[in-house]
Amino acid sequence: MEDKILIGKIINQDHRAFKELVDKYSSLVINTCKSFVHDPDDAQDIAQDVFIEIYQSIHKFREEAKISTWLYRISVNKSLNFIRKRKKNILVKSIEHFFLNSEKEEIDIPASNSQNADAGIENEERKNILYKSIESLTYNQKIAFTLNKFEDVSYKEIAEIMDLSLSSVESLIHRAKINLQKKLINYYKKNIY
Repeated sequence: MEDKILIGKIINQDHRAFKELVDKYSSLVINTCKSFVHDPDDAQDIAQDVFIEIYQSIHKFREEAKISTWLYRISVNKSLNFIRKRKKNILVKSIEHFFLNSEKEEIDIPASNSQNADAGIENEERKNILYKSIESLTYNQKIAFTLNKFEDVSYKEIAEIMDLSLSSVESLIHRAKINLQKKLINYYKKNIY
């Protein structure tokens, strides 16, 4: 069913239409939440809160916007509120594919030459350095970078979600990449070479 029709039915208290909306968008919401909190159970809980808010405020939805944009915005806000309340660190999904340049080419994290039993410990240490580096980004850089690099959300949609101009989003992601590169290069120069 088309989103506009679903929204109209939900406004008229059609519970089946709401269930259809939840079924259609639950993976988008859960994956977005998981990108910020990195715990499947917490992401499920936050997703429930997102859909409760959607149900309670569906009458506020601006029909010129896409429902997915609205869902992203609420998911990001709920996730960040959850992190603040629990004082959790922002984590990323993967260390192997954490950083892509504008051409979507991978930039590898320098690895140590050690191939002994300590490799697992070294990987965990690199992962923690990455987490701390992303955590040190500014609030808006963290949001824009995470949505683009881990949720594959377009710059245009990030601009709508964050209520910023397209050029602001481009600038945020560019600065986030530069800041992460500097932090990671400095760390590895100090600790490996």
